[in-house]
Amino acid sequence: MNKKRRDFLKLTGLAGAGLSTAPFSYGLPTVTQAPRPPKQTFNMCGYSAPKIDTVRIGYIGVGNRGAGALQRIVHLDNVVVQAVCDIRPERVEQARKSLEKTAHRPTYYSGKADSWKALCDRKDIDLIYICTPWNLHTPMALYAMEQGKHVACEIPIATTVDDCWKLVETSERTRRHCMMLENCCYDFFELLTLNMARQGFFGELVHVEGAYIHDIFDSFFDKSKRYDLWRLKENQRNGNLYPTHGLGPIAQVLDINRGDQMDYLVAMSSQDFMISKKINELAAQDADFKQFQGKSFRGNMNTTTIRTKKGRTIMLQHDVSSPRPYSRLHLVSGTKATAQKYPLPGRISTGHEWLSETAYQELEKKYQPEIVKRVGELAKQVGGHGGMDFLMDWRLIDCLRNGLPLDQDVYDAALWSSIGPLSEWSVAHRSNSIDVPDFTGGSWKTNKPVDISLTTGGTTGIKGL
Repeated sequence: MNKKRRDFLKLTGLAGAGLSTAPFSYGLPTVTQAPRPPKQTFNMCGYSAPKIDTVRIGYIGVGNRGAGALQRIVHLDNVVVQAVCDIRPERVEQARKSLEKTAHRPTYYSGKADSWKALCDRKDIDLIYICTPWNLHTPMALYAMEQGKHVACEIPIATTVDDCWKLVETSERTRRHCMMLENCCYDFFELLTLNMARQGFFGELVHVEGAYIHDIFDSFFDKSKRYDLWRLKENQRNGNLYPTHGLGPIAQVLDINRGDQMDYLVAMSSQDFMISKKINELAAQDADFKQFQGKSFRGNMNTTTIRTKKGRTIMLQHDVSSPRPYSRLHLVSGTKATAQKYPLPGRISTGHEWLSETAYQELEKKYQPEIVKRVGELAKQVGGHGGMDFLMDWRLIDCLRNGLPLDQDVYDAALWSSIGPLSEWSVAHRSNSIDVPDFTGGSWKTNKPVDISLTTGGTTGIKGL
């Protein structure tokens, strides 16, 4: 392991207190920051891998997210579902039935905790698509890249800073793409504001905000929805545990990793007002919950603020416990205009009031991104969170088929995911600031912004609608 690349400082006092330093422990983070920029061995930003005319895919995890991914992918030309794996045989059987009326006849793997390795070992797979619990994301992605596979992984791709570095190093060494499946980067309003920012509509960008506020409290305790209660276990960490839905789109707007870089952050969490109480209620009736009694859990609300190298600011929020209306806040503020979506529908302002609906629609038509013009309506028909999931899948496959750089690379996956453990450190240290590592090794200064023009590629067909 390249220690110089990950010369991190241990948290003050945590090791002496006997807290676990295992990468997948459900406790406080154990690493903080890189004190100096590391040396990059190969720049994966802008990297064009060899073209793959027909992309052969292996899916690991076909629960909620994975099952939806299977249903979407059958609508794309030039893809083959080569293999499917889930530890639960019943999930594999459901996947088999869902593909019966398609041309896809994958090999199925199940029953063992490491069955997924046999899938990754196959020579007839190009892309591993990972939709498993969070603590499995990094080891699966690392193993897949070592076997010569490109990786697309659900969010967050890692829960420790050290694992973020491992992913960066492995992607650079193997020259395999490692994309985190941040679908919100492909939602229609987010794509619209990205294109508007590129065209200078907002003037100089000053401040952005993102959030994931979603009442999924009851699902934490539902053993039929959360295999082995994995998400409840993850919530024993206290910070912004799920930052990327809000962060991904605004990071692209700011050209983070591609012209600007995060400098440092500060995070604060409220008290946990709900999870511990619910645990005590359930433990009285179900022995499976006794293991959680007396444990600490994530506070209801976390607010994390970040300053970039260019002096812009970012505000992120996370609350998946409180009974609040859904909000994936997306706000872009510049010297000439502002855009915001959630909790209300998307709006644009060039002053102290929102523009009229007519004026908004005119701007929407003027700045509609090329990907939406070409695939937007078809994506809405296929579905997946209103179509953004399908846009993401289509773009991923089209980039692989045409040998194009991916919109989200391993540096984005690492940086966006690192906000989780970094926010945990700040919360644990009375909201002190902490430096954010530069996973690009300084290449952010010259890396080119994400190309949303579709001047190349765009050749992947859509069928079955």
